[in-house]
Amino acid sequence: MRYLSQRYSMPFREVAGVLTDIGTEELAHFEMIAAIVHQLTRNLTIEQIQEQGFGPYFVDHTLGIYPVAASGPAWTATYFQSKGDAITDLSEDMAAEQKARTTYDNILRLVDDPDVRDPIKFLREREIVHFQRFGEAKRADPSKNAGARDILPPRRL
Repeated sequence: MRYLSQRYSMPFREVAGVLTDIGTEELAHFEMIAAIVHQLTRNLTIEQIQEQGFGPYFVDHTLGIYPVAASGPAWTATYFQSKGDAITDLSEDMAAEQKARTTYDNILRLVDDPDVRDPIKFLREREIVHFQRFGEAKRADPSKNAGARDILPPRRL
């Protein structure tokens, strides 16, 4: 959501394209994580749910996929920023990619199931690529982006 929101105020057409591309890919990352969580939890018994500390989650969401942090707080739009300044937003984006990479590193330290590890390794690699693409975007020559504010056609009233 961060990248797809930031693209609208990005003054450089090429960088707006990078934000769109990576934002779209991140939605696919969410789909992969949701599929992993679903596959790991779909056949749990009530006893297993309670033993693993998922009782409170189960009360609110049964086994539905509801994005929450490992520490418990639900996902909210307050987790992302969109300032409307190219350097600020791209710096924030690079930091977000590094935080995601660290999260995946931590998952890999905790999990030994190859059916979980393999897609997590893939996602980790993509976070590194995203970090690099945002770094390249910060160094891009803005003179190549003439007319960049015209990302969307003008609205007719």
